[in-house]
Amino acid sequence: MDHSLDHILAPALAERRAAHRYRHRRLLQTPQVPEVIIDGQRYLSFCSNDYLGLANHPDVIQRLQTAAAQYGVGSGASHLVSGHSSEHHALEEELAAFCGRDRALLFSTGYMANLGAITALVGQGDVVFEDRLNHASLLDAGLLSGARFQRFLHNDLDNLHARLEKTEAARKLIVVDGVFSMDGDFAPLPQLAQLAQQHNAWLMVDDAHGFGCFGQTGGGSAEHFGLTQTQLPILMGTLGKAFGTFGAFIAGSETLIETLIQFARPYIYTTAMPPAVAAATRTSLQLLQRESWRREHLHQLIAHFRRGAAELGLQLLDSVSPIQPIILGEEARALAFSEQLAARGFLVIAIRPPTVPAGSSRLRVTISAEHSQAQVDALLDALDAVNQQVPA
Repeated sequence: MDHSLDHILAPALAERRAAHRYRHRRLLQTPQVPEVIIDGQRYLSFCSNDYLGLANHPDVIQRLQTAAAQYGVGSGASHLVSGHSSEHHALEEELAAFCGRDRALLFSTGYMANLGAITALVGQGDVVFEDRLNHASLLDAGLLSGARFQRFLHNDLDNLHARLEKTEAARKLIVVDGVFSMDGDFAPLPQLAQLAQQHNAWLMVDDAHGFGCFGQTGGGSAEHFGLTQTQLPILMGTLGKAFGTFGAFIAGSETLIETLIQFARPYIYTTAMPPAVAAATRTSLQLLQRESWRREHLHQLIAHFRRGAAELGLQLLDSVSPIQPIILGEEARALAFSEQLAARGFLVIAIRPPTVPAGSSRLRVTISAEHSQAQVDALLDALDAVNQQVPA
């Protein structure tokens, strides 16, 4: 019998192909802008997380170039050895002030921030409660923490309350997305904060898709709902979406941040992000606060798209975020929609299990402040044409 690596692994790949769940990488050959060239073809893209259009902003690019000339490219070491530059430190201070928190701590990615925070805060004998639709990084972190891991029904406060009532663990951590990455809806954060305080639990929010997009100044879900550091003690935000750069951070109390510095292994044992990226992100933060028109235009486009999609009879979810899922059901239908749109010059990715539950395959339309209303209308026209061609 053949026990080689390829022979053992090949059947799982064949099974995934047969189930219409095989993933492919595409080659982007332009900046992250609405009109892109991918695999040599021109598309109008509706699948980027560059929600405010800052990834290609000339000021951000210029700051990256200037800082790279000053600091070099790589940071060369972890934050705790010799890689923590003045740009990193300034960005942490500015993010903390922006979020209304005592301190902030940079991580290289959102996945590492979630993994680092959760595994540093809970372990054996503790319990972590997570929404069923949480991002994979949060679920993985909960499982790896060693704490008792419980998933409650999506945005179901009664289900979470019943679970909290049954535990006597000293450390109880509730973890949710601020804006859910595949459905685009908010978590009920004020009520979750109230439940957490009622049960002496800690609330952690991954605001990857809310940070920058919501709140009067772009402070995200926490600002949108007016939650203080006491109500929301562990706030995670990413910098590679609305901020247009790269990385992530955890914001909270002095004690929380010092705890993560001492115990969060994905922070301790990895190289710091390039200082030039931190410098560019500082410029993004300034633009985000100064150019509020980006958020205003974004939300006007979202409302316009939702009205148009509803008129076409498309099945949307309850989302006012840049994430606008169109539910299509089976994997093959979602793929057919995506392929027909691509043939018309529109890039919208089909999302299938295991990323979303079986039977809920969808198009994940994401809207950016860089889009125009005419581009959104063009997408709606294409969706109408494809909807009439692809059988239900």
